Amino acid sequence: MLDLNLNDLIEKALKEDVGTGDITTLSTIPADKTITGRFIAKESGILCGEDVARAVFAFVDPAIELNFFYKDGDKITKGEVIATVSGLARSILTGERLALNLLQHMSGIATRTGEAVEKVAGTKARIADTRKTTPGLRVLEKYAVKCGGGSNHRFNLADGVLIKDNHIEAAGGITAAVEMARRNIPHTLKIEVEIETFEQLREALAAGADIIMLDNMSNEDMKKAVEIVAGRAITEASGNMGEKDLRAVAETGVDLISIGALTHSVKALDISLKFKF
Repeated sequence: MLDLNLNDLIEKALKEDVGTGDITTLSTIPADKTITGRFIAKESGILCGEDVARAVFAFVDPAIELNFFYKDGDKITKGEVIATVSGLARSILTGERLALNLLQHMSGIATRTGEAVEKVAGTKARIADTRKTTPGLRVLEKYAVKCGGGSNHRFNLADGVLIKDNHIEAAGGITAAVEMARRNIPHTLKIEVEIETFEQLREALAAGADIIMLDNMSNEDMKKAVEIVAGRAITEASGNMGEKDLRAVAETGVDLISIGALTHSVKALDISLKFKF
């Protein structure tokens, strides 16, 4: 269950979608007309966004009744009715698009994540997201990754130190960057360093990095890197992982595989709302 106050997000999204009023609905549907609709899965996948859809309709009209037959994280099959909604037709039609947009988007992320998780099953590798999320929707998208069986990377820049190529350049090297970070952060935070070469890897290990990000390395090089690390740090495979053979990457022995494509270019899961008269 998603424990989050969504009112601000929903209010802004509805203002964007409805504008000064739903002209079509207001001009064609009587004010007292009630209706029942069914949410139907147009393709199979993993459901995510139950609480969000519920919050959208509750914001539009608290009297709307929305009943889901599945919960977030459940697998749904093409053709199945996954929920029903009942209430004033005008209210349901006003909230329909926003509820569907969020439900489809989050379910698409959960489904894409679930597919990736299945590909590495039986290995020690975990699938993780990145900060490549839709502005304003990060909390929903990262929740969807969890519903698909994945793990969350940093939620924001305050969650941990991730020293990347530009940080290394600006700080004067990996060693300097790690040493400065150690002096300036709480002892509870971990330090991750992005590396591209074995020379950088050895320097990051010597500096005491907690996590090593293996950026755009071949599988052969990642396997060698894991051997060099020998358990002294967590290893993370990164760099266009959404296009890679994830099973082969996992079999290099890395601990994490981070995939920006889980959120930044995911396809929505097709779900429709149909009224029945």
